[in-house]
Amino acid sequence: MNILVSGLINIETSIPVRQFPINYYPVDYLFGGIESCVSGVGFNIAKALSVLGDTIDMVSLIGNDFYGSFAIKELKGCGINTRLVKKQLSRTCHSVVMYDPHGDRLIYCDLKDVQEKSYIQNADKALMRSDIALLCNINFSRPLLSRARQLGIPIATDCHVLSDINDDFNVEFMRYADILFLSNEAIKGTEHIFIQKLSEAYDSKIIIIGMGKEGALLYDRSINRIRHYPAKRAEDIPYTSGAGDALFASFVHFYAKTKNAEKSLHYAQVFAFNKIHSKLSSSGFLTEEELLKRL
Repeated sequence: MNILVSGLINIETSIPVRQFPINYYPVDYLFGGIESCVSGVGFNIAKALSVLGDTIDMVSLIGNDFYGSFAIKELKGCGINTRLVKKQLSRTCHSVVMYDPHGDRLIYCDLKDVQEKSYIQNADKALMRSDIALLCNINFSRPLLSRARQLGIPIATDCHVLSDINDDFNVEFMRYADILFLSNEAIKGTEHIFIQKLSEAYDSKIIIIGMGKEGALLYDRSINRIRHYPAKRAEDIPYTSGAGDALFASFVHFYAKTKNAEKSLHYAQVFAFNKIHSKLSSSGFLTEEELLKRL
């Protein structure tokens, strides 16, 4: 499949902590515990899709700095087309992920000036050869929403943490999304009501709410049904950062091929389950062949 991915690229540092809240220490030695890598929602999704065998055109903004050059090198190493990745930021975005032994996490995300920048490169050629446009909810993706719709390219987006179906920042993405993902972190206990309201307010063919260890909730407009799909239980406490990106990317990959939402979500849950045993957000991805063997 040919897929255009528009989303954030950043440098991520992951740090294990003993518990939340964190006790004060003048210094703490974590031998072999701290890791840094190229990450960000856009990068994680693009890399996962590339590992699954898709051809990716990446749209993003990075800094004209060492970290931006490092990110370009990593993208090329993953076989991802970087022609539409532009060094328009003052500095490359960064994030810090702290996680405890129970799987809880705290993420500090420094977007630098990315939300103030407009994407000025013409992406029509990449859109026209794409089977689907995966447009993350970041400001520089907004112009691609209407253009993809004009060109008849299906749109998938992940709005992450929502508490309001009319959320000002995300409403444009929800209006255009054929496939809409979000997390239950701000709606725990009301997932069925929330997904029903989303299905009434927007025209998305597929809506999925990721529920972490509780699995996922799927709305399929073609059969007008909401169904819960439990998650496979992990014997140990995994590193959950990036799990939602893995679920989203792999669902889009298989749904674009099969048009079967139930089967695609089942495959995606296996893909995400494998990913959470890697302690970096942008690693631990299975190839399609490896995934099918596990199924």
